[in-house]
Amino acid sequence: MKDFNEKTVYIVGGSSGIGLATANLLSAKGAHVIIFARRKDHLQSALGEITSCGISKAQRFSCMQMDVSNRADVEAVMSTAVAKFGAPEVLINCAGRAYPHYFEDVTYEQFDETMKVNLYGIWNTVSLLVPYMKERGGYIVNTSSIAGLVGVFGYTDYSASKFAIIGFSEALRSELKQYGITVSVLCPPDTDTPGLDEENKTKPEETKAISASAGLMQPDEVARALIKGMQKEKFLIIPGFDGKSTFMIKRLFPRLVEFIMDRQIKKVQQKKS
Repeated sequence: MKDFNEKTVYIVGGSSGIGLATANLLSAKGAHVIIFARRKDHLQSALGEITSCGISKAQRFSCMQMDVSNRADVEAVMSTAVAKFGAPEVLINCAGRAYPHYFEDVTYEQFDETMKVNLYGIWNTVSLLVPYMKERGGYIVNTSSIAGLVGVFGYTDYSASKFAIIGFSEALRSELKQYGITVSVLCPPDTDTPGLDEENKTKPEETKAISASAGLMQPDEVARALIKGMQKEKFLIIPGFDGKSTFMIKRLFPRLVEFIMDRQIKKVQQKKS
């Protein structure tokens, strides 16, 4: 995907954070951008922002309200979108949520919801759109996380969903190659988004200590890294030096990553006792 001009792009979770930053960037590259999210007020505000980044009057922009965790809702909305705008040449799944807690404080209801939003949400959009995309090929990006590469204290439900996204995407990539569909996974580190603000409200102190040792990226930085990674057709797109180094150290020296995190956790726990 070297050129996004006049490409039809669907961005799920495109009303804020990384999804919105990516929508703005692709709008500025001449793409037709349709965003999907749950909250109507956020969608309308985001649509105005995306439209203002456009470079041609021929570009099309729209927003549609949708709950990714609801299969029937996704089926109805995506069917309408394809009928109105055509099948996407690019599908970017950015919808997700996290409420970090100690494992024993994570209720079954929270675990269920996390999996439905983060994992089932991607399954829903991909499974409904792939039959249309197979006709002319395209590109699918599923958003995981650094916490989908490294299990992090306080993120038992979240890491479970994000690890699963990587496995799903790797298998999907093999199956869709024959149809000219490329699959990538975006694995951002902590990013300054409204979602992170919500996470910080429930983070255990140990999780905060681990997060503090890593850098904080801006949505625009992640979006630029995503586009660059797509242009190179990378499978794993990891924005930022800290994220890349964490992944490489985990891959080559897994016990070192474990040692560093355990030391940070122990310091917090000693202060508590």
